[in-house]
Amino acid sequence: MLKFGMPTLIELGTLEECAAKCGALQLDFVEINMNLPQYQPGEIDADRCKDISAKYGISYTIHLDENLNVSDFNPYIAEGYKRTVVETIELAKKLDIPVLNMHLAKGVYFTLPDRRVYLFSRYRERYLKSMTAFKELCERTVDGAGITVCLENSDGYTEFQKEALEILLESPVFGLTFDIGHDHGCGGADEKFIVEHKSRLVHMHMHDALGAKNHLALGTGEIDLEKYLKLAEERNCRVVLETKTVSGLTRSVEWIRSRLNATAG
Repeated sequence: MLKFGMPTLIELGTLEECAAKCGALQLDFVEINMNLPQYQPGEIDADRCKDISAKYGISYTIHLDENLNVSDFNPYIAEGYKRTVVETIELAKKLDIPVLNMHLAKGVYFTLPDRRVYLFSRYRERYLKSMTAFKELCERTVDGAGITVCLENSDGYTEFQKEALEILLESPVFGLTFDIGHDHGCGGADEKFIVEHKSRLVHMHMHDALGAKNHLALGTGEIDLEKYLKLAEERNCRVVLETKTVSGLTRSVEWIRSRLNATAG
């Protein structure tokens, strides 16, 4: 059975406010966003999170910092990001969190007269070696706890990112997040790769879009939502209704409820 959740919303300043809204909308989970200062490593009280979860009958997933770059060439910076992932996995163990969502960084590029040259592409072997090391680090840290680190598409995977994904997906610790709005905004550049690897699809960020404008409430854009909902059902994904406002979230929940009621009828 599909589980639907909500993102951390900027209008809701605390985890309890998010959980209360999640419970009121009869959603299953809140995706804690670690870009916000109150959700940084060391700021989250696991016991308090458990109390809130029990109070509102909800669970959690985690969205790791979008700046996360475990392959940064500066070893001090890379180590800080890797430590963040390790500590977040340990938190997930305490809270029975099944999914950590992360972006795969493209890194720095040089702009030449005729093209961009990404440094991860130029120094490909070093980059892919770092991905292998990260895979092994996560495997050791998860250690059979049933946690999946899901890699989210953004604006079109580069070839070196696809190679990195192939390395990470060798491990059962890693899976895929399909953000349908991001994919729509870049002309469907990532869908082929994700569908080819749909056996590893675990998580979905669902929102509507008009052209490059995304994070719209479901039913207010031009995406074929039914198509992707069927894919989510096929893979039994956790689905974040990833709008950015309370009103957009509420409207998206109404769309989902209407669709599920029609199917049940």
